[in-house]
Order: sequence, then structure tokens, then C-alpha cells
Amino acid sequence: MEKQTIMDQETLNQIKLELLDRKKKILEDLEDISREDSHEADNRSAKFPEYGNKPDENAQEISEYSTTVETEKIFEKTLSDIDKALKRIENGEYGICKYCGQEIYPKRLLARPTASSCVECKTKLQSS
Repeated sequence: MEKQTIMDQETLNQIKLELLDRKKKILEDLEDISREDSHEADNRSAKFPEYGNKPDENAQEISEYSTTVETEKIFEKTLSDIDKALKRIENGEYGICKYCGQEIYPKRLLARPTASSCVECKTKLQSS
């Protein structure tokens, strides 16, 4: 494997813009599937669809709501990962593996901008 070079500022800026774009899109998507709810930790909860009172309509509502809840969880996890990556960029810690302290290959970060570990450490974690 070739030795990694330190990420240049242009690549870092490209990744930051991509992260900000993804964050904006996810927030828009979350707005479509959820509503404000002060009783939730993140102040949002999935919208419950209303199709009618017939049994098949009720079943469809429950099915769609279940899917929406899971989608909302995925969006929130992704937003959290994006925010953590943006914070690492801001703090000058982006591109450093949180396990071994070595640099993460720029190609990995371009493919997965929210990555916080190098391939070697991630592989070890997944195999244990």
C-alpha cells in the first residue's frame, strides 16, 4: 500500500462543501417526514400519516409511519456523523484516525467523508 500524503487544503475544502451540502439536503428531507415536537430529545418526531378509518387504511398508516420512524433515525445518525466530521475539520483534527492517530487516506475520506477511522482500524473493529 502506498504511503499516504497529507491532505491538501483544496481536497479538505471539497470535502467540507460536500458535507455541508449533504447536511442541507438531509435537513430538508427531515422537514418533509417529521414535525416539531418539544417532547423529543431532538425536538422532532415522525409525522403520522392519516388516510382514513378503514382497516386497510389504518394498516397502511402504521406501515408508512414505521418506515418514516426508521428513516428519521437514519437521517439523525447521518446528521450526527456529518456534524462530528465538520467539527473535526474546524478543530484541525479531520483525517486523523481516532483509534491509532495515523492519517486516514484522502481517497477514503473522499469516498466516505464522515469516516473517523483508517481502513486498518475499521477492519480490525469489524472482525472482532
